[in-house]
Amino acid sequence: MSTHPRHRSTLTVLLAGLATLGPFSIDTYMPSFPAIQASMHASPLELQQTLSVYLLCFAIMMLFHGSLSDSFGRRPVILVSLLAFIFTSISCAFAQDIHTLIILRGLQGLSAGAGMIVGRAIIRDLYTGAEAQRLMSKVTMMFAVSPAVAPIIGGWLHMMFGWQSVFFFMAGLGLLLLVISYHYLPETHPAVARHTFSFRPLVTNYHQVASHPHFLLLASTVALHFAGFFLYIASASVFVLQTLHLKEDQFAGLFIPAIAGVMIGAFISGRVAGHITPHKTVKYAYVLLLCAATINIGYNVFFIPTWPWAVLPITLYGAGMSLAMPSITLLALDLFPQHRGLTSSMQGFVQTMLNAMVAGVVSPLLSASPIYLAIGMMIFLLLGRGTWGLYCSVNNKH
Repeated sequence: MSTHPRHRSTLTVLLAGLATLGPFSIDTYMPSFPAIQASMHASPLELQQTLSVYLLCFAIMMLFHGSLSDSFGRRPVILVSLLAFIFTSISCAFAQDIHTLIILRGLQGLSAGAGMIVGRAIIRDLYTGAEAQRLMSKVTMMFAVSPAVAPIIGGWLHMMFGWQSVFFFMAGLGLLLLVISYHYLPETHPAVARHTFSFRPLVTNYHQVASHPHFLLLASTVALHFAGFFLYIASASVFVLQTLHLKEDQFAGLFIPAIAGVMIGAFISGRVAGHITPHKTVKYAYVLLLCAATINIGYNVFFIPTWPWAVLPITLYGAGMSLAMPSITLLALDLFPQHRGLTSSMQGFVQTMLNAMVAGVVSPLLSASPIYLAIGMMIFLLLGRGTWGLYCSVNNKH
């Protein structure tokens, strides 16, 4: 199925915008960490839990966004989730203590992932093959801008209006996307193709997806690759302020180069779609990933980290990661063509649960040392390479 090029461009921008809610909710308030900690008399660990609890709830709800869209349609799920996101964002701005903020961040996480999960299903509803990879790459490239822009905007808002303004900004972004989605988001999952939402069949379908060895290996590969990158995102407040000795309004020093790498990789993925196979694309991506992780360790062992040199290996890693991601994602979605929303949910759940562990456990353990962060990136990459190797081995047998 295809659409007019103008409508396709509009849809690309809209889906990328919907996917930004997750990254904006993660990154925008990071420059405000010290101020939130001081105003709420919170410990660093409590403050970190505002991120890890958000990610945990984000991951849990991902299990339902896709399956709900398979049952009730893509549009209703996105519109309702945007309403919930607006309400919880405003509530976060009025939080008076850290425990209330942690609870509200969890509720915010329940609503923030629908655009990302349902958006993937919409792309696969409309397009196949190389065309689907191109659109997925374009959305990835545009979506990648948000983590670079979010902390910059957050830093500006914090310095001008205080940390509460960051959550009001999130609510405003949600409102804008709600209005645009109401007018322009198509319904790509017709009623005749929908499944009745019932607990027992849902559990059966999830078990079918979660127990499929190909899916588990593909989802783990994407999640582990991203974990090596997300480790630096989750550690940004320490890495930027303490390791690189930058200021609250200079988070762009990490995020812009890192996300530029993601955009470059996604752009290349879109350009090579239809010209080389997904497996070859991933093979070339590993060249970039292994070079990046090796350079990162070597630099941090022999040199004191300074900007921009400490950030360049992260940029190269982001390029390799996003070069591989669209191909691997589409391979996973194509395993269950009748349950793309549910499959997208499961893939997002695996990735976000790992992100929550990175934010809540791995980052606090490693962020104080740039060498430990570099080693952590390499470990996640090698684990991802291992799962991809197993997938290729198993796939060749069938």
